[in-house]
Amino acid sequence: MPASLDDLIAFRAVARELNFTRAAAQMGVSQSALSKTVRELEVRLGVRLLTRTTRSVSLTEAGQSLIEDIGPHLDAVAAGVANLSALRERPAGLVRITADERATTAFLWPALEPVLAQYPEIRLELTIDYGLTDIVAERYDAGVRSGEQVARDMISVPIGPPIRPAVIAAPAYFEGRKKPTTPQDLVGHSCINLRLPTAGGLYAWEFERGGREVRVRVEGQVILNTGSMMLQAALDGRGLAYMPEEQVAELLAAGRLVRVLEDWCEPFAGYHLYYPSRRQPTPAFRLVLDALRVQGARAHGYSEAVAAIVARALE
Repeated sequence: MPASLDDLIAFRAVARELNFTRAAAQMGVSQSALSKTVRELEVRLGVRLLTRTTRSVSLTEAGQSLIEDIGPHLDAVAAGVANLSALRERPAGLVRITADERATTAFLWPALEPVLAQYPEIRLELTIDYGLTDIVAERYDAGVRSGEQVARDMISVPIGPPIRPAVIAAPAYFEGRKKPTTPQDLVGHSCINLRLPTAGGLYAWEFERGGREVRVRVEGQVILNTGSMMLQAALDGRGLAYMPEEQVAELLAAGRLVRVLEDWCEPFAGYHLYYPSRRQPTPAFRLVLDALRVQGARAHGYSEAVAAIVARALE
């Protein structure tokens, strides 16, 4: 039977101290247990490693050779374990999150930039992606999507308020065109589509009124994959766009955009951070999670102090 790592560590302790009593105290075991471990190791290897007398312990030639061979490797193992322990206690390392552009700019970055400033050993990777990314397969720590889209086997944390969609276009677009009054009327309009990279399809616009839900697959000249470009295309008069109300509120108030189908646009669950339920959070991810929990509580109207309490209650 080959020597186990524990046996070799025990032998190294004795070889360093050349004293069973001190080595046993260092390892937190009894002197008799440590002596038995070393004897059994010698039996398994078929060679004497130590010379023992009533007053002293010394290495045999075989023992000296073994400690020279295994010492650096055991030191490397010990250093690796120590580094891992330190990482558990110190907020450091890379945290990877995938989200769409709106969630990244409106919620993730404002909440996490102060964390980066306070903890310079934390590295943050934010990937903008409108697809339904498999965060486990792609090795992300977390993802962000609408609460209604989060899988049941994930832990979900709200980071933003409910989202109300808005169908908008530039005033110039409606010159000579009749405004749609029902979702079905969109069939006769040029609409700006959003490409979903993962699924490869186009996002179907979702509507609801009086408990009736309608999904419409629209058509138009332009297909894009970011919200900012969709908004620019709408401002340029290239068609109707389906955008979060909050993102276009100022432009609507300024008259640069016109809204239609408002009575068909009910709010739905806002952005949620989600991560695997089996995940063992690192200190770095825990800080990120806490910051986003506070962000989510604040987004739902709580004061700063109450937001922190609510965020802790959601753990």
